[in-house]
Amino acid sequence: MNVPTTEHGPAVAGFPFPFSRDQYRYSTNVEPSGTSHITAAGLWGEHRIVIDQNYHSELAERRRILDRDPSRHQCLEHMTPAAWDCMLTVMRDLAREHPEIMSLERTDSRWRWQNALLSVDDHFVLGDLSTLPAPPLVYIGSQIQEDVVLLDQRENQLWADAGLVTFAADWSFGFDVGMSFLQIHGPVPRVHTENVATRAQSFLMRLESGQSYRRTNWTLTVDGKLDTSTETYPDWGRDRRTLADGPLTAVGDRLSLRTEVQHLVRLANSDAVMFLIRTYLLPFRELATVPEWAERTHKVLEDLPFDMAEYKGITRTREPAMRWLRTYGGVSL
Repeated sequence: MNVPTTEHGPAVAGFPFPFSRDQYRYSTNVEPSGTSHITAAGLWGEHRIVIDQNYHSELAERRRILDRDPSRHQCLEHMTPAAWDCMLTVMRDLAREHPEIMSLERTDSRWRWQNALLSVDDHFVLGDLSTLPAPPLVYIGSQIQEDVVLLDQRENQLWADAGLVTFAADWSFGFDVGMSFLQIHGPVPRVHTENVATRAQSFLMRLESGQSYRRTNWTLTVDGKLDTSTETYPDWGRDRRTLADGPLTAVGDRLSLRTEVQHLVRLANSDAVMFLIRTYLLPFRELATVPEWAERTHKVLEDLPFDMAEYKGITRTREPAMRWLRTYGGVSL
């Protein structure tokens, strides 16, 4: 594998740049997980669950959000087995990919989980909530940077019936829990007229036990906020206006390209679909250190149809983004 020689820091070198061409339209854009993507700055994608330089700070942010709003965790009663299945699957991933700092052992009916990064050393019995300090999704969610949603398959549909979501991008898991996959994607422009949502659900429902795929999604975020959920709109909604009305010089530091790497995994024991959502933020000033990324981002933003820009919430921020890229980011027309 010929990885580009780079002097970029880890945030840039490991950033999952989401644009494979100069135009963006909604698509299922899924691919098997577990293989690395080489980019102009480095690579990403080797592991399904990534531990990086933001591990402790992002977990602290998750704890703060959950303490303030416990409704970010939801698990309908029938999804309890899937929650345990999810927890065990994530533990196995972590122990396999990071054996120097994490381990999972089983002795008869008791399991031992160790996470040296957080000084965790716990014993539990699968299915016995009294042996864990928190519900399974909260327990494992406090040790990974990913959000997680569990989809139940019944009545020839998928249903979002459990999850832990603290870093939502302009949506609310508390509102969506219990909805079908197609209902959740109802507001997304074009995905129904072009059958994107229907094809995506059909693909997910055909996943076999243990199969794992991934896709990316993106938007723009102001001031590095991971939690831009509907619940906290009063805290971040004004940021887009202040960015648009503020000095252009500030855009490079205030505005970030936000990429979600979404993993889709059929859990082996419960048959639920595990939906892992990892969020990465890259400020435009750092984005511009990779000329290929700056040029392509400008082209994508310039070409994006209004209805898609409006749904992504970037109608105020894309013009300042493009002006900054042309003025300070080295992009030429």
